[in-house]
Amino acid sequence: MPPADMEEHGIDVHLDLLLRERGMTLTELSERVGVTIVNLSILKNGHARAIRFSTLTKICETLDCQPGDLLSWHGKD
Repeated sequence: MPPADMEEHGIDVHLDLLLRERGMTLTELSERVGVTIVNLSILKNGHARAIRFSTLTKICETLDCQPGDLLSWHGKD
């Protein structure tokens, strides 16, 4: 059984899709948003435990998307 902080959370992150659709790299997004590539990679891979609203706002502004375009809920497994 995984530790409590590593349990499935039921949230899917669609950052790869949004970046691909916009022809943007993770490096470029990192520079525009002011968040490290490592932190964006953690988010992109669904391993983030939290996201600040200020970071979510910057990502949405940069990618011209809504939070629901970036995140979706599939329920707990």
